[in-house]
Amino acid sequence: MKSAIERHLTAVPHTLANAARAAHYGHQGAVLWLTGLSASGKSSLAMALEQSLMAQGYSCYVLDGDNLRHGLNANLGFSPADRAENIRRVGELAALFADAGLICITAFISPYRADRALARQACRSEFHEIHLAAELAVCESRDPKGLYRQARAGQLPEFTGIDAPYEAPSAPQLRLDTGTESLEQSLEQLVTYVQRQLPLNRPR
Repeated sequence: MKSAIERHLTAVPHTLANAARAAHYGHQGAVLWLTGLSASGKSSLAMALEQSLMAQGYSCYVLDGDNLRHGLNANLGFSPADRAENIRRVGELAALFADAGLICITAFISPYRADRALARQACRSEFHEIHLAAELAVCESRDPKGLYRQARAGQLPEFTGIDAPYEAPSAPQLRLDTGTESLEQSLEQLVTYVQRQLPLNRPR
């Protein structure tokens, strides 16, 4: 049930059409949702993609899981409920970036299919689910932050892939085998995908 205040809220429509934003930026707004286990390469690939796309003339921005947990989502933990709220907020924020005409690149484990589905639903622009499909054994062997080691020692409860589930996408728009491919190989595939799906409509 809505509160008395909520019942008096009225959405204010934008007077700037999406076509005008696309004409300004030279491309449609979109969300590129990178999902995968910890150490599957999400942050590295997202940041490399941002640099590559900006150099080509795209306007984009990365939302990274650790970065948002220092700010917007600093009050959230890692329980299933907090994970769901984390992704709900990110989905709404990414949708705003895309609605503004930018390409929003997100780098979040986002382990639950239902939460990723809600993020897609929140997005009024194109939503592209991109699975970084590195196997658990590979991610654990990398372990750049020592998180898997801590999880195995019982110091990080409810860690995804160890004692909390990761539900891999069943039909992502793009799947990258970041466990066997180099960063450069994955980046090349991802850039090609963006160029095909979200082409620039003005000279570079």
